Amino acid sequence: MAADDRGKRPHPVRELLIVAALFLAYKIGRLLVVGDLPTAYAHATHVWALERAWGLPDEATLQRSVLSHDGLVRAANRYYASVHFPATGALLLFTYLSRPALYRWARTLLAALSGVGFAIQALIPLAPPRLLSATGVLDTGRVVGPSAYGDPATDTLSNQYAAMPSLHVGWATVVAVVLIAAGRTRWRWLWLLHPLLTLAVVVITGNHYWLDAAAALALLGAILLVAPRPRSAPAPATRSTAGTTMEEPARPLVAVAGVRRRLLARDAVGWRRGRTPAAPARPSGGRQGRDDLAVGVLVKDRALASQDLPAFAERAHEKGVRHDL
Repeated sequence: MAADDRGKRPHPVRELLIVAALFLAYKIGRLLVVGDLPTAYAHATHVWALERAWGLPDEATLQRSVLSHDGLVRAANRYYASVHFPATGALLLFTYLSRPALYRWARTLLAALSGVGFAIQALIPLAPPRLLSATGVLDTGRVVGPSAYGDPATDTLSNQYAAMPSLHVGWATVVAVVLIAAGRTRWRWLWLLHPLLTLAVVVITGNHYWLDAAAALALLGAILLVAPRPRSAPAPATRSTAGTTMEEPARPLVAVAGVRRRLLARDAVGWRRGRTPAAPARPSGGRQGRDDLAVGVLVKDRALASQDLPAFAERAHEKGVRHDL
């Protein structure tokens, strides 16, 4: 795990207040940007016509393909109503506890996406396909249940005319992007199933058009360019057989035992190639015993054992190897 991902954790009380403020801004903002209904329905008609002109799949066709499966539709309704906020909160909690740098990044992405999304919803109120009769899309929450919203005419807890962009898809994509960045294995890419499933759910339940999701993804892409992933501290370089640069461990001190056999083999190759190995030098005075040699190096030269193997082997070869031992 990169050192930068384990940076200093923000103060919990301050972060809790920030997250609470974002949540309140989300709820209050949706209530303040209801807009006038004729404009919301006019925008919805334009979006529906634009999708048909571009040849996008019909949302009603996708919904009709699953309407006969009550259990699947009910699961989609529950997913839409109950996964959006808990999944995002779980992401913030996980990254706060284990990846502080990624937590700040996730918080920035979510705050920027929500803030710009609220502004777009205020400027472009949009009725969802389930409220536009021309689409033929049903409100599965009311038909099958459970429903995430009340009657649009009396619902004061949510803004049902803020379909563009789809923050359900946008937030789900932020969750996937950050968790992929936090992961280390190939399985981390499975997190992409969360935004893909969310996209299918928001269309099946009649809460969003395809273009709502496209707008959220385009907006998030622009935010990612402005607020890129925090850089991780580079890992120590080591040596790899695949040619990649990895950390070079310090050469260990080596004993001289076993070097003699390898050097003899090297000199044997020299004999076959016509090279005569240098004769070992004997000290003047005194008889040199078998145990006094280590690959042709005197006992007094064993201080070379404190050197690394290549330097010691070179010194041994310069002194010569006794083939008669």
